[in-house]
Amino acid sequence: MAHIAVLGLGNWGSAIASLWLADGHQVKGWTIEQEVYESITMDGVNKKYLPDHSLQGLDVTMRLNEALDSVEIVVFALPSAVILDVVKDSLEFIRPGHVILDLAKGLAPGQKLISEAIESMLRDAKMSNPLALLTGPTIAPEAAAGVITTALIASEDASVAARLATTLSTPTFILHAASDPVGAELWGAFKNVVALACGLVDGLKHTGTVGGDNLKAAIFSAGFREGCLLLPRLGARAEVAFGPAGLGDLYVTATSPHGRNRRMGEMLGRGLTLEEALEEMIMVAEGVRAARMFRDRAEDMNLEIPFVKALNTLLDDYIDAEECCRRMVALS
Repeated sequence: MAHIAVLGLGNWGSAIASLWLADGHQVKGWTIEQEVYESITMDGVNKKYLPDHSLQGLDVTMRLNEALDSVEIVVFALPSAVILDVVKDSLEFIRPGHVILDLAKGLAPGQKLISEAIESMLRDAKMSNPLALLTGPTIAPEAAAGVITTALIASEDASVAARLATTLSTPTFILHAASDPVGAELWGAFKNVVALACGLVDGLKHTGTVGGDNLKAAIFSAGFREGCLLLPRLGARAEVAFGPAGLGDLYVTATSPHGRNRRMGEMLGRGLTLEEALEEMIMVAEGVRAARMFRDRAEDMNLEIPFVKALNTLLDDYIDAEECCRRMVALS
């Protein structure tokens, strides 16, 4: 039995907490949202993000010091836009015995990966806590419902990854250890970009225009191809593309009706502006931010990324969804 703190109780943070509670671990949860805190405290469920799954037994708090007290594993289950702020606030409560597990994927300000930014923050604070990343095809409601789910735990320290994978696996949540956190994190962010693009097709289908499975397959393959070309230039091992953190996560995020990035793309495909779509989203869609950051990093390195460029042109409201899809299909 492990003692775990889950910082961030959105749908994935809540789902993963419920899995570990059911497997007999002692789990604390931290949230900044009063309504989430009250819902879990009073009803044993997160009505806002994961209403159909019990969180009975979760020790929930709104104080970081309480969440990190007497635990072994600290899980940051937060959107990429806010995770570094919470890490900064947590530093004074992190102890040498804490192992840190990052669930956010992508690029931080300054063009570092989020995990690299966390490592820098720990190093600047004279800390040397083990750090790992969890990523893979993990649709939260399915995982919480007991659908067999696989994912990677990646760390530069292979022994840390192996130990966490053994400790945190459950009968239905099967974790594999890996030693390429850079590749896992890059693909974990890039798949959200492709999911946005595939969602455009679903939106266009509702408008009665060019949307359809043929088009989605072409866009999916074009996005995967660009990822295979771009991400090794950014530091990923080529083989990561064909495992759970690459093709596996890409497929489920781009096709599942539960995927919030696919849903965001669908709203854009229906004709909503980016601002209108963001207003309708309850949960954060990471793909918009990831698309911007991959564009910026590629420009800094003078790399051609026509797939990502086409999507950003849509996000900037220079073209509509149909034209964006046409440009992407031309790449495949």
